[in-house]
Amino acid sequence: MLGELEALIRRINRTNAATGVDGGTLTDALARRDVLRLRHSVVTSAADAAVGEGQRGFRQLRSELKMVPALPVAQLRSQADDLARQLREVDTLIQRTNWEVDLLD
Repeated sequence: MLGELEALIRRINRTNAATGVDGGTLTDALARRDVLRLRHSVVTSAADAAVGEGQRGFRQLRSELKMVPALPVAQLRSQADDLARQLREVDTLIQRTNWEVDLLD
């Protein structure tokens, strides 16, 4: 079974490297999608941290503390939305291409 899995992975990798998509290869599109996911995660985490997400449990009352975001939260949320849109577009392109292309031998 592991030999068959290796053969299938090799076929998928050969197909991805040989399939042209948007001025690059399907492998390039997969790399772009992975990086967009990471960027989205970083920007979203930064925005969440700036507004104090996950910082519950302090002993002080909220009325005693004034939270001042150190980062431009609205701008980060807007950037995260744009990254999410780009991610959906690349993911749709990858899915469409997967349906249209047959695996190489």
